[in-house]
Amino acid sequence: MDETLDQSAIDALLSGAGDFDEPEADVRLIFTRDKRDTSDLEVSAYDFKRPERVSKDQMRALQTLHEAFARNFGAALSGFLRTIVEVRVATCEQMTYGEFIAGLPNPTSFNLITADELEGQMCLEISPLIIYPIIDRLLGGTSEDLFIPQRPMTQIETRLVSNITNRGLAALSEAWESVRKLEFDVAATESNPQLVQIVPPNEVVVVLGFELKTSSRAGTMNLCIPYNVIEPVVEELSSQSWFSASSSQRSRDSESRVRRGLNGATSVLLRAFCV
Repeated sequence: MDETLDQSAIDALLSGAGDFDEPEADVRLIFTRDKRDTSDLEVSAYDFKRPERVSKDQMRALQTLHEAFARNFGAALSGFLRTIVEVRVATCEQMTYGEFIAGLPNPTSFNLITADELEGQMCLEISPLIIYPIIDRLLGGTSEDLFIPQRPMTQIETRLVSNITNRGLAALSEAWESVRKLEFDVAATESNPQLVQIVPPNEVVVVLGFELKTSSRAGTMNLCIPYNVIEPVVEELSSQSWFSASSSQRSRDSESRVRRGLNGATSVLLRAFCV
């Protein structure tokens, strides 16, 4: 059998090939077990390199919890430095540990934090843009024409910074009491973040960014919490249980105040009738 195509067969194949439409560039196929219309479903991209292991409710609870920490830390710094220091939460996001380290300056004030009831370590990084003005004020300076040195801190400067971090850890313990009573401590300090690897670079961490402002200076502070550190208490961070616990505590306090007020009013009425 002759399988050679003649010119008419070739022309027929070429004309048939032109009848097919070009596929659309942004075609998304959705497969689901449920028999329903998928035309109105919203498709979002998911990056498997950066999995979100902490839910949005837990992230909101973490942000609210550390907003209380920021207020307490700002008040403690204001009393210690004898000047107004504003501390606020600027960001709260999930990323990998490698991305967090890559975004830090070198040198900086990098502190490894441990909690007594949690395994692993956290990181507290304070920018040189705010840490050196604080050191200058502690030594009697005004911080107006201060030059920020690009070098690791000396032992004296590290000792002065420990007064700041200890007050920050005390405020952090106070803020975490609503979830679990924890005592934080500085395990080690380092000037080069690239030399510290508390978790693998692709491990998911929660990074809370703070902004510190004084009268003439401003800087940032970052608290890095690896997921494996807070995993034992991550369920307690759900906003529903956390806020319900705080509201129930407020309800009990209000009930006790009303009871004391009614008891006082009863005693006053009894004395009035006796007179």
